[in-house]
Amino acid sequence: QVQLVESGGGLVQAGGSLRLSCAASGRTFSTYEMGWFRQAPGKEREFVAHITRSSGSTYYRDSVKGRFTISRDNAKNTVYLQMNSLKPEDTAVYYCAARSAAPLSAWNYWGQGTQVTVSS
Repeated sequence: QVQLVESGGGLVQAGGSLRLSCAASGRTFSTYEMGWFRQAPGKEREFVAHITRSSGSTYYRDSVKGRFTISRDNAKNTVYLQMNSLKPEDTAVYYCAARSAAPLSAWNYWGQGTQVTVSS
């Protein structure tokens, strides 16, 4: 099992930047694929970004490509989401998630979320 704790959210003006962090417990962090999701008020949770175990591959939703960067430091058991050129529509609670690297694995582990608010 892995426990996840996000930090780094806050209030920022449009065009600004934030860096989210997600600290994971346990000694098996490097065996998990990691992802970021977000949920805006009245909307369903949506995928934002995903990184494989060794950072060999990253994936993003189209609306954040070129603005957000996911990375991980396996020595620190931490995954990051660097968010640049933020827009009001990026306002949401951002969640860190983990899943096994096995094919078709579900995102079984979730953090409590961190609020990101982008003012216009």
